[in-house]
Amino acid sequence: MQSILHPIIGPADPPQEDLSGRTVFVTGGALGIGYETSRNLALQKARVIMLNRKEDQGDDAISKIQAEAKEQRISVDINWVQLDLGNLNMVQEVFTRLSKEEERCDLFFANGAINANQPGLDADGIDRHFGVNCLGHFLAINLLLPLMRKTSKIPGAPAPRIVFESSEQHRLAPSNVHFGSLRELNDPNIDNTQIYCRTKLGMILYTKYLVNDIIGPNKDNIYVLAVHPGAVNTAMQQQWESAYPGLTGKIIKNVSLALGRDPEQGSYAGLWAAISPEIIEKGYNGYYFTDPGQLGKESSQANDPWLQWACWDLSERLVKEKLGSDALLPWK
Repeated sequence: MQSILHPIIGPADPPQEDLSGRTVFVTGGALGIGYETSRNLALQKARVIMLNRKEDQGDDAISKIQAEAKEQRISVDINWVQLDLGNLNMVQEVFTRLSKEEERCDLFFANGAINANQPGLDADGIDRHFGVNCLGHFLAINLLLPLMRKTSKIPGAPAPRIVFESSEQHRLAPSNVHFGSLRELNDPNIDNTQIYCRTKLGMILYTKYLVNDIIGPNKDNIYVLAVHPGAVNTAMQQQWESAYPGLTGKIIKNVSLALGRDPEQGSYAGLWAAISPEIIEKGYNGYYFTDPGQLGKESSQANDPWLQWACWDLSERLVKEKLGSDALLPWK
């Protein structure tokens, strides 16, 4: 639903085109920004696969999108798959299966996330923010990459794209972060907000490493982008009260809700990165955008090649430790 300020503030509407024949994966695709992303692409006739934890959320999202499509007298191909990004076994099972069942993967939105919230561990004993926001997506992309490479070679098919829903809050990651070990990730002394901001930094580090060290050297026709959606009025803003119980959390939550964009506007940066021809025309591979068409200036941490490698290396080590040495497919 649009906010009252939607026509007044926020980015311009994203590009619209007929996406018939293309297949899209959206983690966190049934709620908030993810829902608006799924909705927009489904109404542009893409085959959309939403991935969320709760079935009732998926059913509700599909019903709403189908009702809107009926009003517009168009048909949509929208599907829901259960996924917990904080459970590596489940991520492996789901994306191994999808990579075999689906004929192509044109767009992958790494959207599912935990906002600033109380620290805790996921099903694998890893900081749940890093597990959901970063590591689950890391494994999903690894398992989908062969399908994206196959899609990139279909005659006439646009180059597949991966879009990370990062944030300007990546600037608030701990100054001493070095992604050296699980012990560092699970350090209970790190501030709740910094835990979240560290994962948004991780998403940009993934973006840079994928392009510079895998896609580029392998000459893959695949684009990887990171975007900042803006402060958005989604259910995630409610998590501030969990992160900071008491008055502080209430104030942060209410200010965020009062000043934030509506979820539809929050989806525009990612949609632009996924669809705009400008990405290919200008060779924007590995870039970070703060609004549609607006290049962001990443922090020095995000542009540090050593930190990019360290985050990638830790992610590989964690997946192999939890799932076995053969859990990851060859990247190149």
